[in-house]
Amino acid sequence: MTGSLLEVIALDVRDAVAAEEGGADRLEIVADISVGGLTPAPEIVAAIAKQSALPQMVMLRPNAGFTATAEELEGLERDARILADAGAAGFVFGFLDEQGAVDLAATEALIHAVTPLPWTFHRAVDNAADVQAGWRAVRLLPNLATVLTSGEVSGIAAGLPILRSRAEAGDAPLILAGGGLKPHLVPPLLDYGVRAFHVGSAVRASWSDPVDPQLVRRWRDLVDTI
Repeated sequence: MTGSLLEVIALDVRDAVAAEEGGADRLEIVADISVGGLTPAPEIVAAIAKQSALPQMVMLRPNAGFTATAEELEGLERDARILADAGAAGFVFGFLDEQGAVDLAATEALIHAVTPLPWTFHRAVDNAADVQAGWRAVRLLPNLATVLTSGEVSGIAAGLPILRSRAEAGDAPLILAGGGLKPHLVPPLLDYGVRAFHVGSAVRASWSDPVDPQLVRRWRDLVDTI
């Protein structure tokens, strides 16, 4: 890996191959991007593993919200084992309870299920009723690799001050900056010490179009300007 980590959302093998060609370091594999990404089929992960050497961080999310029932959690635990066998290098998940607090019981159940693989807490943290309390709870969880966050529900443009305060508090290594990420936002994030970036729509013409390796290369060059 170069100076910064560049993670690209991939929906299929074509996306994964294009992301690797463009210089991405890591993939986030999801299905149903129209609702923010759900758990993909293991066949997709296995097919990508045959065609791309990039690590796959695979989404574990059962519905369009951020809560999970006991039955859904049991299903995700089974999914995690199957997806790991298919080639997942790590997972992306995270839950809130009905009051909007980080659901530690649900999240820790999945941490146990995916151990020893690393995991990312996704943007559920930006949707917490008390975002600061949510961040404090998440950052202490075991085996946490990164937190996919924009700092603010509406996106990074509004969340920059929050990300800056987190970085100044020493949490820059945990931040995976994503959610409305635009090129002009990268320099200040780099100045804060953020070194991990997540892009999806920014590397394709639309969600119905495949990843464009040339756009990935532009982001590769941009995040490496340190």
